[in-house]
Amino acid sequence: MTASLMTTSIRIALVTAAPLALAAVGLVHPHGLSRSTAADWTDLHILLLPLFPLLTIGLLVPLWHRPRPGIEGVATVAAWAGAFVYAAFYTGLDAIAGIAAGTAVEHAAAGADTGPLKRPLYEVGESLGHVGAYALICTVVAATAALWPRHGARVLPGTAVLLVAGWSFVDSHVFWPRGVWTMCLFALGFALLAWATGPHRRPRARTAG
Repeated sequence: MTASLMTTSIRIALVTAAPLALAAVGLVHPHGLSRSTAADWTDLHILLLPLFPLLTIGLLVPLWHRPRPGIEGVATVAAWAGAFVYAAFYTGLDAIAGIAAGTAVEHAAAGADTGPLKRPLYEVGESLGHVGAYALICTVVAATAALWPRHGARVLPGTAVLLVAGWSFVDSHVFWPRGVWTMCLFALGFALLAWATGPHRRPRARTAG
């Protein structure tokens, strides 16, 4: 294996680690929050707290050592900004609808109706999660625009898979089955993008202008 192929393989392992870890967590994520699942619900969302922001590594790795002058630089900065917005707002969902809601239900008075405890936390968390998920979709588009001048149509397969995954992520979270498959799609999309932009692939020639 050449050094460039080995580097590309390392990049693929790096960008797929977070979505595959999220898929694994999704397999054991409780399907609902109740007194019997509250402790597991809280513990799992504490585990997810650092994992969700790491999803952006799949886009930041191909954009490493940028921005470049011109539209590439603008698109790269837009992608960085989108990644930040996603990480901030989706972490808010995890903290509120996950950790806070689970803790509230776990420590609710015996016999109390937990619905009024969960509902406002779910509503706020869902709103934050939607902002984060849509920001991630915008980040995919911006990253594609930044990579296109050097790599051209090679980035389109990965982009297509990531856009499907991003749209599913809006309301699937990591719940089995769709949320788990969504994370697997993210892993596939990031791998395709890492392969298309890896050091073993020669950047396409620029048109003089």
